[in-house]
Amino acid sequence: MKNAIVRFASLYVFNLVVLLAIGLVLPPVRVGLHALWAAVILTLAALLLKPALSGAFRRWAAGSSSERTRVGEKVVQYVLVYLVELIIWMLTVWFSGVSVRGFFWGYVIPPLILLIGWVIYDRIDDRMQARAGALYDGMRAKVRGGPAPSEAPETPQTRAGRAELDDGLTAEQRRMLDELG
Repeated sequence: MKNAIVRFASLYVFNLVVLLAIGLVLPPVRVGLHALWAAVILTLAALLLKPALSGAFRRWAAGSSSERTRVGEKVVQYVLVYLVELIIWMLTVWFSGVSVRGFFWGYVIPPLILLIGWVIYDRIDDRMQARAGALYDGMRAKVRGGPAPSEAPETPQTRAGRAELDDGLTAEQRRMLDELG
């Protein structure tokens, strides 16, 4: 549950920033305070709908992949990724208060900006989720009144587990290697 909440929260914040950037960069797209609700829709679509659409489009395109060249296959993959982004953008516009004037600047360019934003998010995803997870743990510890997991006293089991993670050996394997050497 924690991972889902942390993933949603970090993607929501990132989508909020991307939506505000779209509103600033593209005058025909008005986001304003509707960005708060639009980011919820965009985040839910990215987490739930995007994998399903991508899979469906991939299966559809796989039927004729043997007939295409390598370059043709890459072009088809890029077009399919763009179509998924376009569908998600259209759903975001339709179900939120974001207003769009003009087809090209309102429906063609924003999915490209979303795509670039999500590529950036994919690069920094792990760091953002780690930070959000630490914030989540800290807040949960404050609510429950106990120490945060990072502040919890280290037990012998945690030390042994950490040592095992460091070299990939269990305590028994480490002992056997020590006896050999």
